[in-house]
Amino acid sequence: MDIKLLYGENAFQNASIEPNDKMIDYETSNNLTYINILSLVKGLNVISEFYDVKAACTVKGTGICAVALGQSLADAVQKVMDSNPVDFMSSVIVVSDEVDSEIARFLKETNIIAAPKFTKNALEILEARNVTYVTINTPLKDYKSYLSNEIRVTPLGTLTQTPNISDLDKDLFKVVSKTKPTSEQIEDAVFAWKVAKHNHSQSIVIAKDLKTTAIAQGLQSASVEFALDYSCDMSKDAILASDMPITIHDVNVASQGRIGLIIVPFADKEVVNQADKYNIGLITTGFTNILF
Repeated sequence: MDIKLLYGENAFQNASIEPNDKMIDYETSNNLTYINILSLVKGLNVISEFYDVKAACTVKGTGICAVALGQSLADAVQKVMDSNPVDFMSSVIVVSDEVDSEIARFLKETNIIAAPKFTKNALEILEARNVTYVTINTPLKDYKSYLSNEIRVTPLGTLTQTPNISDLDKDLFKVVSKTKPTSEQIEDAVFAWKVAKHNHSQSIVIAKDLKTTAIAQGLQSASVEFALDYSCDMSKDAILASDMPITIHDVNVASQGRIGLIIVPFADKEVVNQADKYNIGLITTGFTNILF
């Protein structure tokens, strides 16, 4: 039986959601919209990458705004707010651990919060402000097993593809530059790559200290410039992750932003040489993205 949603992508569109046999177990305190559902899925896709640590992700209009890991959940939430404070309060927030009263007070001006658990005091705070909360009962470590083929009906035909459950393969993961990254940079690079793979195509993620400082996605060109402009001074010694091969021009721009390490699917000799020219570390993941 279809469940009616508040409205579709626009307020004048009707929308519904049909339960299926590959649904996770979740509960919501209020009715949701079509975009709310898609935003929650996007956030859960990201957070499932970090189910065993304290993680927070903000999503707006199905686009990822910021992602961060912290020593505590409160730390991770603070870091995503610092990363993109403009979109923070109006975004859907998905976290990997229990929301307590401290976090609830911090998030009481937001619209939707999704978490595995909420304390009683946290629920009282959220309900008093009419904040929608979504409880994810299915363990986040099992989330990927619920992913199904993605289907999109178009006037040209019905498209189907398998979900993106790729993971870094240590046998394909290579440092190809003369400049060798530190262990902390590699940790940031893996984090940034996991975020980039869940963005819209042609994604650029700038990250440092397990926090995104800029995300550019779905741009036809100048993605690197856009991300670095947003990141501003926070790009110094940071990681640049791309879900597509980059050009010599991109390396030049990265050097102007004082990027410390780049991680990409693969890189040709000219790009490697350019990275070496600026003493920028370069990692290839072995994943080949073909774009037309």
